[in-house]
Amino acid sequence: MHTERHTIRERLAVVAAALTLLTGGGALIAVPAAAAAAATDARAVTAVTAPAADNGLARTPQMGFNNWNSTHCRAEFNEAMVKGIADTFVSQGLKNAGYTYVNIDDCWALPSRDTAGNLVPDPVRFPGGIKAVADYVHSKGLKFGIYSSAGTKTCDVQGFPGGLGHEQQDANLWASWGVDYLKYDNCNNTGADAKQRYTAMANALKATGRPILYSICEWGENQPWNWAPDLGNSWRTTGDISDSWSSMIGIAHQNQGLAPYAKPGAWNDPDMLEVGNGGMTDTEYRTHFSLWAQMAAPLLIGSDLRSASPATLAILKNTDVIAVDQDSLGKQGTVVASSGGLVVMSKPLADGGRSVTLTNETTSTRTISTTVEAIGIGGASSYTLKDLWSQQTSTTTGTISASVPAHGTVMYRVTPGAPVPPPAGVNQLSDLPWTSAVNGWGPVERDRSNGEQAAGDGRTLTVNGTTYAKGLGTHAASDITYHLGGSCRSLSVDVGVDDESTAGGSAVFRIYRDTALIADSGPRTAADPPRRLSADLAGGTQLRLVVTDGGDGINYDHADWADAKLTCGNGPAAGTHALSDLSWTSAVNGWGPVERDRSNGEQAAGDGRTLTVNGTTYAKGLGTHAGSTITYYLGGSCTTLTTGVGVDDESGGANGSVVFQIYRDGTKVADSGRLTGADASRDLTTSLTGGLELRLVVADSGDGINYDHADWTAPRLTCT
Repeated sequence: MHTERHTIRERLAVVAAALTLLTGGGALIAVPAAAAAAATDARAVTAVTAPAADNGLARTPQMGFNNWNSTHCRAEFNEAMVKGIADTFVSQGLKNAGYTYVNIDDCWALPSRDTAGNLVPDPVRFPGGIKAVADYVHSKGLKFGIYSSAGTKTCDVQGFPGGLGHEQQDANLWASWGVDYLKYDNCNNTGADAKQRYTAMANALKATGRPILYSICEWGENQPWNWAPDLGNSWRTTGDISDSWSSMIGIAHQNQGLAPYAKPGAWNDPDMLEVGNGGMTDTEYRTHFSLWAQMAAPLLIGSDLRSASPATLAILKNTDVIAVDQDSLGKQGTVVASSGGLVVMSKPLADGGRSVTLTNETTSTRTISTTVEAIGIGGASSYTLKDLWSQQTSTTTGTISASVPAHGTVMYRVTPGAPVPPPAGVNQLSDLPWTSAVNGWGPVERDRSNGEQAAGDGRTLTVNGTTYAKGLGTHAASDITYHLGGSCRSLSVDVGVDDESTAGGSAVFRIYRDTALIADSGPRTAADPPRRLSADLAGGTQLRLVVTDGGDGINYDHADWADAKLTCGNGPAAGTHALSDLSWTSAVNGWGPVERDRSNGEQAAGDGRTLTVNGTTYAKGLGTHAGSTITYYLGGSCTTLTTGVGVDDESGGANGSVVFQIYRDGTKVADSGRLTGADASRDLTTSLTGGLELRLVVADSGDGINYDHADWTAPRLTCT
């Protein structure tokens, strides 16, 4: 049910809090389900539309190191370790791979502020002070990060000073030390409003004038994805990770549903990496790293790199996987299929391709398969698949499949070959392959409404009571791209909010030819009738269909592109043509195939005879059988059709009775009336001026289709 779906989205934070242990770097604090539920009410999720924090940072997810997962508050966390990590970044090629930030976590300060209220670095751990460490890190061409909490104390049981009430003083101090990054935790927060606490520090950091990446570590308790993008560069969506398969995969599940909120400068943060800490196998660590990259998550190494194994370094330095995480398009991957522990995710990439993860969460090797259509691309005759772990490259025409070990992930980069333009004619968009499709909730559906998250779970497209057999069911925010190759002329489509949006919904539909906006529906609500949009696509190489929220959040924004007809190519050449010499775009027949210059005959192709109506023979024409529909593409270039019609003599005497009808686009322009085997051929002449499509229809006249062998005799099409 629709209500259930939105409840699931609203409760993501509750699930995260109820199922995990929350800590920001100290003693674990168990949060019971009841307390977690109280922390997050049932308010509807509202899409993030405000710009990300305007500090120019984290245009791709931040990469670096944080000590907590490997040291906690133990004595080995000290100045020598931090400098050693910076050295290792350089010597092991991690800096060249993109890792930039060397961050320290809790326990760096003394338990009390000085008499002026300033934080004081622990002189045992950091005898040279924090500025000296920051300077050392900077000397390596790297950046330095620090930790605090939006409370009276930090999270460790020793209770180091928090930033609540000292925001500007602390921010100024960190800026004076050369700090480039702040992880701001959520412990000992006195119950004060989260947004206000994190806003105070955001303002303080901005006031320093120093670019400081702001990592909000609120654990997802108050749905930070709804407000944190205005304040910081990333926000924790879950409680703390631990070095186990169950913790890692559980956190991935919690983070996967938040993809619509991630964008350049503002990222969902499922916590730091555990790769190399020893609690998982290398196969599981590859899955961990793959999923974090696929989710466009910050990549913060949490193991002691000074003693990292070659296998650990190989995982962390896989530049192909890192490139997926750092892709400039800034899209978080989404789950496109999940069944029985076999999960497929797809992530749009800036080059028009996709990264795909095939993850086996079961305990035995399994084959996982998907298609280019399912992952949101198409329109090409072939696709290159690069396995980002084995480095093997292959090609496919559509199927993507791999044998995946238990707890393993196969990760592909899928790159389409040269796209193929649509065929000439009037095409329903839902019958054509798109080159890219991104949707706000579940997949884009063909000839169905959006429904819920599962593919194919929608219903008949319906806008304000009007139903449609063909079209695309989407959900804001959605962006669908088709390759035109300069060969298409126009698009006509009805747009509106689908009737399955029982609790409202509003959306704006826009059509782009390449980068030019050529049609805009304005805001449409669930109460509005469908609106027809027509778009001139002449010369365009790309068609984009974009749906955005109408201004009140994305809830219930189920948006239909109904009866979307794309007209491509040129019609027949100038002159008069025998219709049987031209190619049709489609032909349906009631008995056997439509025959060219032959009667229908029986079921086999070519088994008819000379077209003959009431004793008159014809060298040219079309032999059909009711019910029959033949469609020709005219492209607006033809003016007249002249044809004879009648029941072929092979029906035997007076047997057979039919009606011949001619349609220009959707308008009937000629009708023969009832004709039987006893009637002579009847002439029909009709104007086709301006028509894009010609349809020749033969219907039974009411006594059944037996012997309804129907001939279009000497049909001549005149075009200019």
